[in-house]
Amino acid sequence: MKIREKNWLEWVVFGMALLMVVSTLGYLIYDAATLSKMPPAIQVQLGEPQPIMEHFIVPVSVTNQGDRTAEGVQIEVTLESTSKEKETAQFEIAFLPRRAKREGWVTFETDPRTAKVKARALGYEKP
Repeated sequence: MKIREKNWLEWVVFGMALLMVVSTLGYLIYDAATLSKMPPAIQVQLGEPQPIMEHFIVPVSVTNQGDRTAEGVQIEVTLESTSKEKETAQFEIAFLPRRAKREGWVTFETDPRTAKVKARALGYEKP
């Protein structure tokens, strides 16, 4: 039985695949070795309010700056207007991985462009 030698294309494909596997494995080992124990650090940023029919929507970006994953992240956005009572809107982000960003929207009846709007993370769970 004659053993066929590999041609140059097979060697190139083998080399590229080996390089990708070794690179991925190296990155995973480096990431695991340098991972700190910093808990989730939730940062909330508000976008530009937009009028939609009779309401106003406000985009909300939530970023986890920590090294741990947060689950069930509760976000609260409050709007304080001089003419009306304080309005509050909330939403939940089911899963916020470390160093990840998620986006959501809240709605208000009062125009947020003429009021003071604040956002904060109320809490989260450890997965």
